[in-house]
Amino acid sequence: MTTMIVPDRADLAGPVLEVAPTLLGARVSAHGVTVRLTEVEAYAGTRDPGSHAFRGPTPRTQVMFGPAAHLYVYFSYGMHWCCNVVCGPDGEASAVLLRAGEVVDGMELARERRDAGRARPHPERDLARGPARLASALGLGREHDGLDLLDPASPVVLRLAPAPVGPVRQGPRVGVSGAGGDPERYPWRFWVDGDPTVSVYRPGTTRRRTRPDDGGSVRT
Repeated sequence: MTTMIVPDRADLAGPVLEVAPTLLGARVSAHGVTVRLTEVEAYAGTRDPGSHAFRGPTPRTQVMFGPAAHLYVYFSYGMHWCCNVVCGPDGEASAVLLRAGEVVDGMELARERRDAGRARPHPERDLARGPARLASALGLGREHDGLDLLDPASPVVLRLAPAPVGPVRQGPRVGVSGAGGDPERYPWRFWVDGDPTVSVYRPGTTRRRTRPDDGGSVRT
């Protein structure tokens, strides 16, 4: 069995574009399910028009301004929860969206959460393939926003891979519209090449907000 690394705050306090790819291969465990991360996206706060924190801190986005190693959980399009690991120096908003992964433990619980009410079960590769699916498989929601991943009492546990995974590819973020979706300026998605759990790339489209706090057409 692979021995994973218990992170400290310094591991996540570097620049977001450096931290993001180091989360590939990491394992996130919550409520009886563990997911191995295969795809992440970097968001750089006030320097990034695709970020919720682009216009500065609000009660909703304050957690993104540090310290590192906290969770930022938001409601997307009035339907789904998505989760992010806050990173970067204290006071500089940045976070890594946990976009996709493979369920490696707790498969039965993940299926209960993802397949509830469905006539046909999801394929195994789809259980955490996409940020909302990943959060759902782990049982994450609003009550986990702001949680400190380094707190020994935390119900959500992050462990880093002991060695770089690969090969890793880099490209445009999924579903981000406007300036933040510019693939030339923001190729800030990282994924494990060839992994079947990586989500399908779709360019951003503007959607009308269905709830005042749903994040609109931007991500983290």
